[in-house]
Amino acid sequence: MASIKDVAALAQVSTATASRALSGRGPVSPDARERVLRASAQLKFVPSANAAGLASGRSRNIGVIVPGVDRWFFAKVVRGISEELLDRGYDLSLYTTGGSHDHQEKVLEDYLLRQRLDAVVPVALELTRRERAHLLSIGRPVVGVGGAMAGVCTVGIDQEAAGALATGHLIGLGHRSIAHITAGTDPNRDFALTGTRRSGFEHAMARAGLEVRPSWLVVSDFTLNDAYARSKLLLASPERPTAVFAASDEMAAGTILAARDLGLRVPADLSVVGVDGHELGEVFGLTTVQQFPERQGARAAALLMQQLGPEGAVGDPHHETVPTEFVVRSSTAAPVRPGPA
Repeated sequence: MASIKDVAALAQVSTATASRALSGRGPVSPDARERVLRASAQLKFVPSANAAGLASGRSRNIGVIVPGVDRWFFAKVVRGISEELLDRGYDLSLYTTGGSHDHQEKVLEDYLLRQRLDAVVPVALELTRRERAHLLSIGRPVVGVGGAMAGVCTVGIDQEAAGALATGHLIGLGHRSIAHITAGTDPNRDFALTGTRRSGFEHAMARAGLEVRPSWLVVSDFTLNDAYARSKLLLASPERPTAVFAASDEMAAGTILAARDLGLRVPADLSVVGVDGHELGEVFGLTTVQQFPERQGARAAALLMQQLGPEGAVGDPHHETVPTEFVVRSSTAAPVRPGPA
């Protein structure tokens, strides 16, 4: 296997010049660069990532921390990050916390220090002040995906606006009896997303002068199965809503299945709207707010690449809002019966 010395000898340049020409860093004359590239191709030379890292102080490896890979959103964000990094010639090291704060602390305060990482992307993690300070103290760029994080650049959608948009659609159709299926408040897994979507729901209801019934605020766990079970209890009540806003598409799908099992027609007897843009949405004809998680991941990776570039453009910490898209399908319609008084 050819070495960098072989390339340098064939190109009639020093090893240092050959290294600079292949890495694209440092001054090299056009003629020398051309000779090095030609020699590299002729010898089928494959640069060593470790050697390049030692020379540049970079590992070309980005650490991504997620609560888990069992949820659609996390998996899609990681895919977006991975594809962007692949295009830029970077590797990805994935860490999962499993929803455990102890695991999260271990990853943030132990594993990251042991690895040679150029940057870190925490995804949908609620970090303590100490954890944020620790991330910043390792001297590497940090870009989060999810809600705003003090002292750190983040990328995400306007969660409250998404909740208000979905609820406003139902109100605009004439619904007055609207339930909301939200999720728990585990900060290690949900990054307060459900709280802000719920705020959007409540603000939209308040603006329309509509009551938010405590019994119609149903807590699920972001899964189809749990939402199905809890929606069945909600919809079996004589005083059931005419519409449901679910904080995720999977919970919305569970609600639709529960309605069907109870003999309710969607949307004639019950309108359902979600948030995500999950592939299940097309199967269920679900009206939803698409949030494009792959775009969020790709954008976070692109911001990191800017910070790792020659100019090192970091800028002030800020939250960058990614646009959503409202998609109307067959799961929502005007109510055919009045809701309970």
